[in-house]
Amino acid sequence: MQRTRLNTLIDITGSQVELLFRNPWRRIALSLISILMGFFMGSAITTTTGQDTVWDVVAAAILFAFTELTSKFVYSRRTLQKQSSLPVKRSLFVDILNLFKVGLTYSLFLDAFKLGS
Repeated sequence: MQRTRLNTLIDITGSQVELLFRNPWRRIALSLISILMGFFMGSAITTTTGQDTVWDVVAAAILFAFTELTSKFVYSRRTLQKQSSLPVKRSLFVDILNLFKVGLTYSLFLDAFKLGS
């Protein structure tokens, strides 16, 4: 890529966000917010699509595709990093995306248990 002003601005902003969340307490807080946001989104999606039964299948397909693509992205990066002899450095964005997926999946399982009982 070329070094444009926009590209430089994005790189600097990304590195400043990484520095901001290098503190373990801030990273834990952001991780907890990500899990809870995923849980909320899962509940909101199942509630709103459950009102009109036409969208149930479409929402399920979109959520399934999101979780599978997220898992493929997150875990393929980890296996590639483990194959090299370099130490594994986890990206903040990848961790937050994976935790969002975990909260979303937990919400869907909890709704399924509520409907099953």
